[in-house]
Amino acid sequence: MAKSMLIISRQAPWSGPSAREALDIALAGGAFDLPLAMLFLDDGVLQLAPDQQPAAVQQKNLAANLQALPMFGVEELFACGHSLARRGLPTDALALQVEVLDAAALKALIARFDQVVTL
Repeated sequence: MAKSMLIISRQAPWSGPSAREALDIALAGGAFDLPLAMLFLDDGVLQLAPDQQPAAVQQKNLAANLQALPMFGVEELFACGHSLARRGLPTDALALQVEVLDAAALKALIARFDQVVTL
């Protein structure tokens, strides 16, 4: 039986390759039917902001990759409520539907998975 994996994305979409790498791992794992979920934490929640303009900072748009997650079987998507609030992102205006978690729920989520990858 495949081990379950939680991918924690902590980097802003324009701060380097980590955000894209986290999405690539999730999409690849989903394509192989691995039991996995994705958590957006800290600056990683900025990936969920609508109407981003990545070309302005000479970056590629991650929106298509984010929207593809459910199509690849990655349906468990989570975001840290505290991280969203600190960055002024309202939960009803995110570019992707996620379950917003408080600190206790985050701890329980992480404990639920066999492997945790943080990027």
